[in-house]
Amino acid sequence: MEQNHRGAYKLNIAPACVECIVNQAERVASTLHVDPNTADKLVETAKAMSKNFSFSKTPPEVATPVYEAMAKILHKEDIYEEIKALSTKKALSLLPSLQKRLEESKDLFTTSLKIAVAGNVIDLASEMRFDLDEELAKIFDTDFAIDDSKKLKTLLKKSNSVVVLGDNAGEHVFDKLFIQTLQQLYPDIKFYYFVRGKPIINDVTLKEAKEIGFDEVCDVIDSGVDTPGFVYKRANKQARELFDQADVVISKGMGNYECLTPSHKSPIAFLLKVKCNVVAESLNQNTGDIICKII
Repeated sequence: MEQNHRGAYKLNIAPACVECIVNQAERVASTLHVDPNTADKLVETAKAMSKNFSFSKTPPEVATPVYEAMAKILHKEDIYEEIKALSTKKALSLLPSLQKRLEESKDLFTTSLKIAVAGNVIDLASEMRFDLDEELAKIFDTDFAIDDSKKLKTLLKKSNSVVVLGDNAGEHVFDKLFIQTLQQLYPDIKFYYFVRGKPIINDVTLKEAKEIGFDEVCDVIDSGVDTPGFVYKRANKQARELFDQADVVISKGMGNYECLTPSHKSPIAFLLKVKCNVVAESLNQNTGDIICKII
């Protein structure tokens, strides 16, 4: 991490990030059950590329070329296409219990936040793994380690336009329910849901969003971003304008947090589960914590 001229810390890659990104090549090989020769090629490619990583960039920016190289080796543009479909199917199977939880809730807002964060465990790029069923069983009894939820509620009461930055496929099922609940609570707000501009790791794209009818709930925006985190300079004109004009931005997941720390935009509400030591250190929290932080 380095301090910029405004005193905020930029989440550039740390040595631990290099190791994590290289290890992701092994995860790709294992997850996709590739042959030994292909597995070796994936890992050796990641190791070779890691020697030239720029420590002035964020982890998602550094990881992107590695994943692009792995996609070429595998001759597959969307290397996690099948896995994303399985994640979505699993998330959809949990919807009835989540909807029941909302129906019985005495605090719809907090319950919806917990649902949004629970979905954030679906992350194939994380060094830590969490069981989705287990997370849902305990999430509603877990306090936010950083809790700016009351501040977020106050901001939303005064908002007309809100951008929600999507993260992973499968998680977007939870995001849809989250936004539907916010629409119920704040019917005058116009919501926009940002997705990635192309397949990268298991991040949600327009394809996965439309498959669950997300575009029937709110405007789904192809951000044009090709990194596993919202890098503003890589976004298309429409996405940058909506981002800048939004009264509030709600950012899901670690990748978006890494790319928007810091940002010219404020306020941004970060909703995430801490899944690596580098992010834990930046937040002064522990891995496994859930976060609702506004900057």
